[in-house]
Amino acid sequence: MTPEHAPDTYVGLAEDEAERLARIRGWSVVRSLPPGSIITMEYLEGRINFEVDEGVVTRVWLG
Repeated sequence: MTPEHAPDTYVGLAEDEAERLARIRGWSVVRSLPPGSIITMEYLEGRINFEVDEGVVTRVWLG
C-alpha cells in the first residue's frame, strides 16, 4: 500500500529529514539517488525515490 500525500512535499528538504519523514508517513522503501543515476525502472509499491543534490531533495517519484 502506498501512503497518500503529495510527493512534492519533500522537495527542498534536507536528505536526512526527507527520509525520516517518509518513514514516519509509512513508506516501506526510501531510496535516495544523486542526479543522473542509472537505475532500473521496475515499479515497487511502497517505494519513494528522492533525487538528492548537495544534500537537498530536488525531485521525487514513486515506485
